[in-house]
Amino acid sequence: MNDAELARTLLSDMVRVRRMEEKCAELYGESKIRGFLHLYVGEEAVPAGSLRALTPGDAVVATYREHAHALLWGISMKAIIAEMFGKQQGCSRGRGGSMHLFDAATRFYGGNAIVAGGLPVAAGLALADTMLNQRRVTACYFGEGAVAEGAFHESLNMAELWQLPVMFCCENNLYAMGTALKREQSQTDLTVKAASYRIPTLAVDGMDVNACYDAARQGADHIRNNGGPFFIEFRTYRFRAHSMFDPELYRDKAEVEQWRHRDPITAFSEKCLRDGTLTADDISAIEADAEREVTDAVAFAEAGTLENVDDLERDVLTPHSEMTT
Repeated sequence: MNDAELARTLLSDMVRVRRMEEKCAELYGESKIRGFLHLYVGEEAVPAGSLRALTPGDAVVATYREHAHALLWGISMKAIIAEMFGKQQGCSRGRGGSMHLFDAATRFYGGNAIVAGGLPVAAGLALADTMLNQRRVTACYFGEGAVAEGAFHESLNMAELWQLPVMFCCENNLYAMGTALKREQSQTDLTVKAASYRIPTLAVDGMDVNACYDAARQGADHIRNNGGPFFIEFRTYRFRAHSMFDPELYRDKAEVEQWRHRDPITAFSEKCLRDGTLTADDISAIEADAEREVTDAVAFAEAGTLENVDDLERDVLTPHSEMTT
């Protein structure tokens, strides 16, 4: 892609995510989406930039705040919204909901509700690729709260010992639910922890989509050319609360407003206008396309069908001990 094509793609990806997430908040308020809902508003530059550095065949593992990753890795917005509506047409047949988006066809392996739960999965996928002599990368996204979990340390240690092709992508938005990073971890430079396992690291501005793209490209190239894992800390910020149930009493409104001035979409749009990479008409067209996609996705989800009662036991496993008694 030339500079204009890449700029259009990066901006389009961020706008598509933003409009989808804003619509999800609206639909949740209308009780059309139920259960937990963790929105990604403010962090769009991370997946928009980093996923573009991967290639078809690579795998992606994400957290419960994964709508953006699923969309940009190739799951249709229609399938995502339908999943959140609990419809059979959803990517997980309506059984997973917001936190459990999944699609084997694109090698998108969650949607994991357990903090740090995706890291061992990523190590396992990378081990399988290694044993099958597949030159593929597994990108594993997780928040800074996961760094305090044992699974983080076990996975990074194993990835380095076995030289597994995992790109560990830490989305540091400064708050693990309602706890500030500086109140939960004595070492707030998370690259130091990864480096202690002899893993090469980078820390980048997660509000700059170009920086995210460059960092991920460097990480993926390192893995493909040299083998072994790579760790990137994307320093970003979520503009909304942790979830729709969160009263958000743990951070000052002035802090949120200060970060809003660094909105990745606004910043990138203004940059593209200044350097002539995109025009105002280009940006308007991107916005219009995203709005149409959201409208079509919601209509698709609303027209979908709920699970048939006769299928409620489908894919539900029974322990062997119960089957033999």
